[in-house]
Amino acid sequence: MTYRSPILDRPGAVSATGPDEGIAWHYGEPVAEQRALARGGAVVDQSHLGVVRLTGPDRLSWLHSITSQDVEHLAPRTSTELFVLSPQGRIEHALGVVDDGTSTWLITERDHVEPLVAWLTRMRFMMQVEIDDVTDSFAAIGEPVAAEGVEGEPVTWWDTWPRVAVGGTRYGPPEEEHPGADRAWRLVLVPRETLPDAVAEREAAGWRLAGTWATEALRVEAWRPRLAREVDDRSVPHELDWLRTAVHLHKGCYRGQETVARVHNLGRPPRRIVMLHLDGSQHVVPDGGSEVRRDSADGKAVGTVTSVARHHELGPVALAVVKRNLPDDAPLVVVGTVGTGTDAQELVVDATQETIVPGEGVSADRPEGRGETLRGLTPRGGDGAQSLL
Repeated sequence: MTYRSPILDRPGAVSATGPDEGIAWHYGEPVAEQRALARGGAVVDQSHLGVVRLTGPDRLSWLHSITSQDVEHLAPRTSTELFVLSPQGRIEHALGVVDDGTSTWLITERDHVEPLVAWLTRMRFMMQVEIDDVTDSFAAIGEPVAAEGVEGEPVTWWDTWPRVAVGGTRYGPPEEEHPGADRAWRLVLVPRETLPDAVAEREAAGWRLAGTWATEALRVEAWRPRLAREVDDRSVPHELDWLRTAVHLHKGCYRGQETVARVHNLGRPPRRIVMLHLDGSQHVVPDGGSEVRRDSADGKAVGTVTSVARHHELGPVALAVVKRNLPDDAPLVVVGTVGTGTDAQELVVDATQETIVPGEGVSADRPEGRGETLRGLTPRGGDGAQSLL
């Protein structure tokens, strides 16, 4: 059944589409909403997200053993995130994680909950863990707050992006130079029946109600990858600079760990994420999924747009995943469509890229080489740096 938030009944609410269907894109004044969120004075309905709760004495050690993050001794009210990876190291699920001392809470995209719960259940074996989909019982509210929840508050997951977590690494700039350093964001879980009251309480404190137009624009500005947008069936964490927050490189074995270590050690993930600044003179923007091409609309396809937003200061911007060897200064166009069916027309938008993951694909702490490559083991291309996968 399609979800529809009660907050969509507010006057002026315009429904979002795609992975945010069921909540508001905006409430009639998207630019004002975005400015309010940027300065720390807005509340966002995020009740379309999925929530899974783990209970039982083995929950943290078990979760630690099957995922990408070190959570074996995760302290109560300490937020982190992790991946469930395929055996080939590709991203299957991305989860915000926080423990309250008795339960571990997992937050993810709603359409990932059912397959996630099914996989976790298969992996439980004899461990003392209970796995429950509590999406129908708890709803998330987004706040521009850079702090963990405290005793007496509801369960809260704080997005610490772009801070490099213990055991993580980065491909992009250090935190103090990163455009996401000033983005404050956390999700507060409330009983679903109290969602309207929880939103109204924040409005009464002077906060403005904002939609996903605002959250997505600030997320794109912060180069923050999202499971529902940037991830496809080929994605590995390195391509998206997601080793910052979701992977511990020095923990024990887990599914996909071999690929994570290999790509980290040798460098050059197959693709890389970039930010695109789009020409706004046509007053329309391409959709996610549009092709990125080199030089012209007839040029070679070099990537795919994953997220598009209209930022209140930067104008139209996007995130895209492109081929690793695309030069940073290559002229680009985005080719999409406007309209549907027989009315559909090609849309061509000029774009310039801003580097997030450099083309050489080397992390800030990649191990030093141990000498010359042995004969017969020269990587493909003969340049001493092999792309894996």
